Amino acid sequence: KVSYKRTVTVAVSRFNLEAKQERGKLSLVGIGPGDTEHLTFRAKEAIEASQVVIGYDAYIDLIKPLLKQKEVIATPMGKEVERVNKAFDIAKKGKKVALISSGDSGIYGMAGLVGEMLREQAFNKKIDIEVVPGVPSLAASATLLGSPISGDFAAISLSDYLVSWEAIAKRLELAAKANFVIVLYNPRSKRRKSQLAKSREIILKYRSPLTPVGIVVNAYRQNQAVIVTDLEHLLEHEINMNTTIIIGNSTTFTVDSWMVTPRGYQTKYSLKGQK
Repeated sequence: KVSYKRTVTVAVSRFNLEAKQERGKLSLVGIGPGDTEHLTFRAKEAIEASQVVIGYDAYIDLIKPLLKQKEVIATPMGKEVERVNKAFDIAKKGKKVALISSGDSGIYGMAGLVGEMLREQAFNKKIDIEVVPGVPSLAASATLLGSPISGDFAAISLSDYLVSWEAIAKRLELAAKANFVIVLYNPRSKRRKSQLAKSREIILKYRSPLTPVGIVVNAYRQNQAVIVTDLEHLLEHEINMNTTIIIGNSTTFTVDSWMVTPRGYQTKYSLKGQK
């Protein structure tokens, strides 16, 4: 009987101890193009449920109305590793943390870095981690242009900060040769001006100068601009890091204000309608 009572006492003590230690959670939230109207319901819920929100300062500014009564940690560009380590540390203390990215967290966002750091740190999973999808820039930009990526496409970032220009150029070459619609992220920055011109030259080896090109600046944000042009005149327009460029394939055409890449229905059906 004494042994039984001691066993029960130990079990109750452990239960009480565990009850006091809340399990932390890290939500990797894609906030979409930036306008809160295009934030997914789940993304909004994850931010509202969090106690701490961490992100690049420019993205934090986009969701300020959602951040009342929360601890906010905003850091400049280039502090991505620092942000992830901070998120880990806070979540391990039992708090709910939202680490935000623009667009989708898994497309040029923070989810990939979190995965790399989980491996490198031999991370003992003491917290719950959720990746919350968001509307990526390529999708937001495509809607403003019509339907330029309704077929196969390739997304390529022109930033050579983490990937060499040689690797980027090879990807462009292969994508252009394979006749993919090509979505360009990070096309030009203040210090990086030549890559877009070089990319255009590579693509022109396989595409007509008249190939339709869509340029979207600040999709669904203030100062939004939407331009439909062609490869020949691409460089005549103002382009920066807030720009997404969609370069059509050999079948892409424009109609009214739309840029369209056929899916292939015209090979199976009559699309002319009834007379």
